[in-house]
Amino acid sequence: MNKNSAPVRGGKPFIAPSVLSADFAKLKDEIQAIEAAGADWLHVDIMDGDFVPNLTMGPFIVEALSRICKLPLDCHLMIQHPERYVEAFAKSGAATLTVHPEALGDIHGTLDTIRKLGVRPAMAIKPATPVSVVKHYIDQIDMLLVMTVNPGFSGQKMIVDCLPKYAEARATYGPDLLLEIDGGVMPENVQAVRDAGVQIIVAATAIFKAPDYNKAVAELRG
Repeated sequence: MNKNSAPVRGGKPFIAPSVLSADFAKLKDEIQAIEAAGADWLHVDIMDGDFVPNLTMGPFIVEALSRICKLPLDCHLMIQHPERYVEAFAKSGAATLTVHPEALGDIHGTLDTIRKLGVRPAMAIKPATPVSVVKHYIDQIDMLLVMTVNPGFSGQKMIVDCLPKYAEARATYGPDLLLEIDGGVMPENVQAVRDAGVQIIVAATAIFKAPDYNKAVAELRG
């Protein structure tokens, strides 16, 4: 699979397990297991301890992931001033770099830089951020990630009131914008997620805490 490939799986959503919920003591085994289970992307949550209260991984970890993972790396930058770091993450092997309009810094310039680096530019919005904010950046992005939890911690319950945002985004911005979900996707709510028109499903505990990764991926994809 090309590391910059986009969802084309017969109309079914791509599944992007979130590595943040993997067992880092056996990370290579975890990644090989989700690859064997049919996952499409690997979602990587980058948190700076400022934009969100948690602190996770930097470019060195992304580079290590790129060496052991065959899947495209979908990197979600929950950081202030992303313009300072996107080049490092691009060089580390990111296929997609997602930034927030709520972050500090030059977001327009950051998105331009991401595309110039040959990486897919994307935008994520928090649950409280309206879809209308995206209009200021729509000509610069290929994908919109609508957060269905407040960013910063894994294992939160989905804010289902966010699901109508997908239909709004599709109606407003057209058929070519990829739509991704991150936050509380579980087997019991995934049908509503698919019905909302989501094309990329990020899942953390629903996969990495499941006893059978193959079954978990298949169940989410539908």
